[in-house]
Amino acid sequence: MGVFSVTKLSEGPVRPSAATPSETLPLAWVDRYPTHRGLVESAHVYRAVPRPRLAPAANGEAEADAKEAAKKQKSPGAVVRGALADALVHYYPFAGRIVEDVPGRPAVLCSAEGVYFVEAAANCTLADVNFLERPLLLGKEQLVPCPSPELWPVEPHNSLAMIQVTTFTCGGFVVGLRTNHAVADGTGAAQFLNAVGDLARGLPEPLVKPVWGRDIFPDPDIKPGPLPELPVLALEYIAFDFPTGYLDKLKSQYAAFTGGKLCSGFDIVIAKLWQCRTRAIEPAPGADVKLCFFASVRHVLKLEPGYYGNAIFPVKVSAPAEKVAGSSVIEIVGMVREAKRRMAEDCLSWAEGRNGGHDPFQMTFNYESVYVSDWSKLGFSDVDYGYGMPMAAGPLVNCDLIASVIVMKAPAPLAGTRLLASCVTKEHADDFARRMRMDLV
Repeated sequence: MGVFSVTKLSEGPVRPSAATPSETLPLAWVDRYPTHRGLVESAHVYRAVPRPRLAPAANGEAEADAKEAAKKQKSPGAVVRGALADALVHYYPFAGRIVEDVPGRPAVLCSAEGVYFVEAAANCTLADVNFLERPLLLGKEQLVPCPSPELWPVEPHNSLAMIQVTTFTCGGFVVGLRTNHAVADGTGAAQFLNAVGDLARGLPEPLVKPVWGRDIFPDPDIKPGPLPELPVLALEYIAFDFPTGYLDKLKSQYAAFTGGKLCSGFDIVIAKLWQCRTRAIEPAPGADVKLCFFASVRHVLKLEPGYYGNAIFPVKVSAPAEKVAGSSVIEIVGMVREAKRRMAEDCLSWAEGRNGGHDPFQMTFNYESVYVSDWSKLGFSDVDYGYGMPMAAGPLVNCDLIASVIVMKAPAPLAGTRLLASCVTKEHADDFARRMRMDLV
């Protein structure tokens, strides 16, 4: 096996391709939450596709065809760079910076300084690096932009987006993305990336019109709780794939158990996760175990289509360890569904200041708690720059300090759901993996 490496071909800011407003935009209460001030890193893997062949020119259209042919011969990096410049005209806040003129109230300065962009080339095929399956055969730092202060004199937590396009010798490419959680949640970041894809495919404007709208987002008079203490945990990384047939079977079992009620594949995989993890770690008698994930509340708060800020709310489930360990997956799905049902009222109570000043986003990170992030329906898997949709799209790393899990769409050609788990120590890893893989067919 050779040494796989990535060479940067060009790097620097990509600015909007036309004039944009110069203003300072407020962030919403959730955007300003201290834990959201940072860059989320992800990789989006695109297989090689044949270059389209053009029909011979006719009726004096040779010049137009020549221009189209030249466009088709551009590298993926050049295509994305050009579309990014156009997308930033519509999503111009991404070309700005976070400033904090008022302590504790960060805002976005729309300065048109641009998004840091890198075009790079790898010396191998995607197959050589196993299509970036874990463990990564290319280091994370080779796939996403990490500019020095000399090249990018902006603190990472004040930058709003950075993008790298790495082309492989097979013709496939990877988009390495870093977006600031303070300006967009996962759905919002995917919306922005889809806008780049729309323009890369030649559409005159993004299919979804961006809405800033932070001034109409609830701003309850609630002070965020203190930042949580992180435990010292050495967590093992384990991946699981749930075939569509397995998920459909349990959906049918849940419907039969409840007299026709529906559940999602997400409900099933996190119920199985919570059950198997609880059985594997064997909490102390009488201890409670907790499950937490974040749900979009765009529908609850009646936000306009196109809103791309943080519109998430925690869904928390807590129960005695004995109950979770002793319940079937179907019974635990019911517990998850009930917590989801309560979420809308909990969110409105927070938004309207009716919850006694309690911060629902306050978390406790201990070994009895597991946190889930759902990437399966954010929209990253739909981004098409003219080369088709990605075979895989998800976070580059999982946190190795907090017991956490990522749920994402299984990479093509697999059908189903993938779960990336970093939630048990080495002591419990084998038992946890054995239980999780039981009955997966």
